[in-house]
Amino acid sequence: MLNITVSGKAGSGTSTLVEGLCERYDWRFMNGGIIFRKEAEMRHMDLASFAELCKHDLSVDKGLDEALKAFILDEEGPEVVESRLAGWWSHQLEMRGIRLWLEVSLEERARRVVEREGGALAQRVQEIEAREQLDLQRFKELYDLDPADPTPYTNILNTDTMGIEEVLAAVCNIIDGDG
Repeated sequence: MLNITVSGKAGSGTSTLVEGLCERYDWRFMNGGIIFRKEAEMRHMDLASFAELCKHDLSVDKGLDEALKAFILDEEGPEVVESRLAGWWSHQLEMRGIRLWLEVSLEERARRVVEREGGALAQRVQEIEAREQLDLQRFKELYDLDPADPTPYTNILNTDTMGIEEVLAAVCNIIDGDG
């Protein structure tokens, strides 16, 4: 049963955190990106083409979000759900549990992406900004919400100056009731 949703902007470390939580607690997870990739595969589309379809056909995005909500509601489902909107869905569905937002500056997120995937820092900043603008526009149009609005989150953790192990320890303290 769902224990925690993990949300944050691109490059904020949500996937790395979820990996650590699942290893530590022997939990299962669902990532919104997995749902996205599976749907693209079912439609025999590459990710870029499928993303373009989602941009032009908002019903596709809504369908993906409904699938994510089903995982959140499933009593036999994963203990961790990760996506930009998972905290919002959990809040709107009145689910109990921790709704975590990882707050990280644009510069730090871009630095992390460069470290992981390479490229120039300025280029990564521009890419992240462009993606966030498109995502925000889509989320506003679809649901009239901003994922970074703190309303649904029970915990917001600024991880700009924290390493992977520090973030994991801080979140484990929250989960275990020590933080």
